Amino acid sequence: MDLGDGILLRPLLAGDGEELAAAYSRNRVHLEPWEPLRSDDFFTAARQHRLVAETLRSVADGRGAAYVLEDGDHRIVGRVNLSDIVRGAFWSAHLGYWIDGGFAGRGLMRRAVDAVCALARDDLGLHRVQAATLVHNEASQRVLRATGFTEIGLAPRYLRIAGEWQDHVLFQRIFEDVPDRAV
Repeated sequence: MDLGDGILLRPLLAGDGEELAAAYSRNRVHLEPWEPLRSDDFFTAARQHRLVAETLRSVADGRGAAYVLEDGDHRIVGRVNLSDIVRGAFWSAHLGYWIDGGFAGRGLMRRAVDAVCALARDDLGLHRVQAATLVHNEASQRVLRATGFTEIGLAPRYLRIAGEWQDHVLFQRIFEDVPDRAV
């Protein structure tokens, strides 16, 4: 899917480990304040290949959906993931995303999140997507608000980010037009 500015949103592929390692290495400092502490091993192609394989197993099992943002040179410049997909009475998932520091501020992540939410509704039949941001991550909160998410509360010490348990603002997007499904 074309997001504009020469950036495509596409599903994560088995061969993406090396490019993801390069993307994470390029963005190590940019992403550090927003992510868990990462070992040096995380930034290697071998580790990324293993993580891609795990993610694709989750996708195949219906527990996740994973996408990358790719530039015209086939470099990965971001990710959008749906994880912890629950069906039954819930029909919900968690949303996570990041973008290369060189591409931030162009509206690309807003378009990518909106596209993935449309896929969550139309292809996966989800009723709800939830996301969490650090309290001080105003850029991510702008993305969520611009794509129809509403704030639902504060989760104290929600995730261990940058080596500390940190409070997060929780958001959700409800899809009212999803057909009912028998449980």
